[in-house]
Parts: sequence; structure tokens; C-alpha cells
Amino acid sequence: MKFLPTFEMNYFTIAFLVLTLFALMQVLYVLFIYSKLAFHKTKPIDEHQNWMPVSVIIAARNESDNLYENLPAILSQDYPEYEVIVVNNQSIDDSGWILTAFARQFPNLRVVELSKNKHLRPGKKLPITLAIKSAKYEHFVLTDADCKPTNNQWIKLMASQYTRSKQIVIGYAPYLKDKGFLNRLIRFDTAWIGVNYLSMALAKLPYMGVGRNLAYTKSVFHSVNGFKSHYSVTTGDDVLFIQEAAKKSNYAIQLNPESFCHSPAPTTWTRWMTQKTRHYATSVKYRFIKKLLLGIYPLSLIFMWVSFLSLLFSKDFILLSSSIFGFAILLKWWLQGRCLSQLKEKSFIRFLPLWDIFYALLMPILFYISERQKYYRW
Repeated sequence: MKFLPTFEMNYFTIAFLVLTLFALMQVLYVLFIYSKLAFHKTKPIDEHQNWMPVSVIIAARNESDNLYENLPAILSQDYPEYEVIVVNNQSIDDSGWILTAFARQFPNLRVVELSKNKHLRPGKKLPITLAIKSAKYEHFVLTDADCKPTNNQWIKLMASQYTRSKQIVIGYAPYLKDKGFLNRLIRFDTAWIGVNYLSMALAKLPYMGVGRNLAYTKSVFHSVNGFKSHYSVTTGDDVLFIQEAAKKSNYAIQLNPESFCHSPAPTTWTRWMTQKTRHYATSVKYRFIKKLLLGIYPLSLIFMWVSFLSLLFSKDFILLSSSIFGFAILLKWWLQGRCLSQLKEKSFIRFLPLWDIFYALLMPILFYISERQKYYRW
């Protein structure tokens, strides 16, 4: 069995050329994109810096249980001056009573009531806009009612990334670990999306953030006229806003694990599909270059695997193709594993190559299903 085969114009030669091309694409992608996150160093907080006052914004609808559970952790942060604005968006549960009770206990809580109206569009864009209009301060930190910060340093860590030039801070928000394959899949999906948008941000190609842990200023919000350009889309108060507002130098990321906001994952396939459908609804608004970069990786990965598996049937090509494939897989495993370590998602590293190809095959299927289902609720 020779290491270098005899190249003749046949099926296996074509398959080898395909393998080489797409393995090269995979290697270049991880070197130029994922390596940014893999070797990123989080700077410690300068405790002597001047802390600007901050407005924390939460849009909540029928979130009485979550508000009761999570709001005290947000109202008790170790931060010199901040307010918490909760927009109670047309709730019909006990949210109003709970917020009234908390407001008596915490003077930094402000509640904005949005009465039920059938003419109001669903989603968080209007509630967030109302909160921004009523905010006393220039700098915001946003999260959701079902999210709980890791500890009382959350605001301080997010606000520490604000500078005169950095007006947007992109954070990470993982789901809580639970039993079952669905929970593991959702957590991998969240981690992998996090690896992608944080790596792209560090590569000066920002394309999204998550509303569960995001910060920006009133000035940058008004600079793009808020959500005006995509108000017709129910979702996108985070993703499409970042697409418009984030430039090459006006944003930062925060990767300190104590800055993470945790929330429970959907517990059924239907709920997860509803959530994924909302996310996919914003993808049509992505700029072409971002769509291209996001599509190149899974497509080239699938072609690399298919061409390699076909070459296992050729004695002439098996050694060389295995070497090329193995090098690409090991390099990706190392760099992407470091990315997952940055997000404290080490449990996925052991079988990462299998998760990688499984996810690349699964996502188009989920996208097709979501397009047929068309869930649009909030």
C-alpha cells in the first residue's frame, strides 16, 4: 500500500481533490475565525475605574414565576449605581403583583406597564424601546426574565467593557444542564452558536448577540433608529440590531464566566422548534457576506466527510486521504475545543468531531421543518 497514489482521472482522484479542497477550507476557517476565540484572553476588572450608572432592561410577558425566582439576583448586584427597568408587557398572570411587591423592597426597580392591546405587535422590540425611552442612564445591560446571573458581579463585568469607543458589549448566556438528549443537544446548539458569533466578532465580522446577555448605549441605539429598519420582523431585537449597530471598532465581548446569564432550556422538541423558528426568521436579514461565511463551514465539512468516507474504498488513496483528513480533524478538535473551554462547555470536547458533523447535518433538517411549521409567538 503506497502513501502517494498514482493519479488517474477517475472517481477516486476526483474524490481526493474534493477532500483536499474542503479540508483546506476547514483548516483555513478554523485558523482565521475560531482561533480568535481559542486564544482570546479575558482582562481582569480594574476595580479603580470610574463606574458609570447603568440601566438594566428586562422585557417580560407572563413571567411571574421567573420574575419571582430571578429578579432578586438582579436587584442585588454589587454595583455602585444602577436601576432595573422591567416592562410588564400585557401580562395576564401575577407579574404585576410581584413587581409591585419587589418595587416596595428595592428602590432601584422601575416598572413600565404595557396594557393589553390587540393592535400591538408581538415580540420585545416595543417593550425594549419603551424601556430605553424611560431609562435615566446612557448605558444599558439587557437580559430576559428567565435568566439569572452567575453571581452579583454580572453588571460590573458587563459594564467593565464599556469605554469611550466601545458602545456595545456582547456576552454569553448558556442553558442550564439537565437530563436527557434534548437538553444536551440544546446546550450544544447554544454553545456552538456562541462559539460562532464570538469568534466572528473577534475576527471583526460581528453578526449577532443574544438578548439574554447584551449591553449597549442609548447613543448607539438611536444612531440606527432603534429597531425601525426591521420592526416588521417579530424577532431580531438582538441579532438584527447587532447586524446594524456593531461596527469594526465600537464593540467588545465579555467572556468572564462570572458574566454569564443562565436560563432553563426548552423541555420539549416543540418548544425548542418554536424558539429555533424565531431565530431562523431573522437569518433572511443577514448580510450576504455573513450568510456566506456561516454557510461555508457546515457545507465544506459535509463534503470533506463524504469524500473521505468514499476514499476508504480505495487502497491507493487511503493513506494519503487519511492523513489529510486526520490533520484537519485534529487541528479543528484542538482549536474548537479551546473555544468551548472559553465558554466553560468542556463536556462537549471529548466527542466534538462527531457533534460537529451531526450538527452540520441536523441544522438544515430543522430549518426545513421550521419553515413548514411557521411558529411566531412570544
